Amino acid sequence: MTACAIEPNAANGGDAPTPDAPFAITADCTYAARLARSGDSWFPERWTLDGPEPYAVPLPAHQPEEPGTQVQPMADGRVLIRRPTQGRHAFSLLYPTGPGTGELPLGAVECRDEDTVLRLLPPAPCGRRAYAVAAGPRSTALWLVAGGAFGPERLAEIPGRCSGGVWLDRTGRMLALDREVGGRTKTVVVDLERGGEVSPLLQIAAGSDDRLLLAAPDSGLLLISSDAPSPGEPRLGWGVLGSTLPVRFPESLRLADRALTPFAIQPGQVLVPESCAVALRVDGPFGSWVGVWRPVDRRLHQLAAPAGWLAGSGLWTEDGVLRLPYATEAEPCGVARVAVPAAGGEHRPSGTAGTASDVLEPEPPEPVALRPVPLQQAPLARL
Repeated sequence: MTACAIEPNAANGGDAPTPDAPFAITADCTYAARLARSGDSWFPERWTLDGPEPYAVPLPAHQPEEPGTQVQPMADGRVLIRRPTQGRHAFSLLYPTGPGTGELPLGAVECRDEDTVLRLLPPAPCGRRAYAVAAGPRSTALWLVAGGAFGPERLAEIPGRCSGGVWLDRTGRMLALDREVGGRTKTVVVDLERGGEVSPLLQIAAGSDDRLLLAAPDSGLLLISSDAPSPGEPRLGWGVLGSTLPVRFPESLRLADRALTPFAIQPGQVLVPESCAVALRVDGPFGSWVGVWRPVDRRLHQLAAPAGWLAGSGLWTEDGVLRLPYATEAEPCGVARVAVPAAGGEHRPSGTAGTASDVLEPEPPEPVALRPVPLQQAPLARL
């Protein structure tokens, strides 16, 4: 089993996806999809990742894709595409048909309010369904846009303007969204099997902005962004889903003049969430590279990224191998295997950009049952 994630930023050089249509990977990491470029034109491209070598299949339509188009792979190898046109968002499934591209229209969602923004959520764990949120000024609509019986289906209306989107389980029932209400952002859980019932998940301090960035369904490890420890300055922290122990904000994830964005957590590690490896995109004055961090190690290892890395995308194997997709003119579809230090190890692979030490933290939390409960019950950790 592998874990994968995406980060909605353009890739680092080379043949890069647009910011609105990043490199997306299915939850089981068998397929990926992106917008590829041919000259000044963009077209969908599907990658197959579970074979001996990765390979890409172009899925061009009868005309180039417009800016703002999003693509998402499905578990059966088809690619969902969202095409926005003047407040109307049309959805279709694309698939290869010999030399051409087959297209199955699914229907459209209309957003008459120009302040409403519709976007696809990360790939669902099942791989058979796809969801989108239409965030308006006062409320957010949750849509099932693929996998339903009769085209796009409106599932729930959530008070507040929602962003983010993280799946908390492997069944696709619990969805975490960052909801802005009254000028503050807090993470809530939407239960898709209870009609979109909303409950709080992440509320560290009354006046803080708290967002959930990543979650590992197997171990319950959460990566969090919050300005609770430093008002006005978002910091990366970690906690365990269902635990009453405090959220922690390690110094090793706070680098001057560098932005850190987590994009994948090692799967498995069911009883030891503190041993999960986390891959982060590191953005600095001279480009982007890769960071690897574990709660138990309390240090950040910085590694050189492969040329043409589709920055902010990648996946882990259960045995701790990091795989990074890249595209160059010479190799338009490649996945690099990156050796990373083992948990507690002092090994520093060649090509790293240096390491940063962390302050000591409390002992790792004991394993607990995975259930979505508010984390505001626990106080802030020592900084």
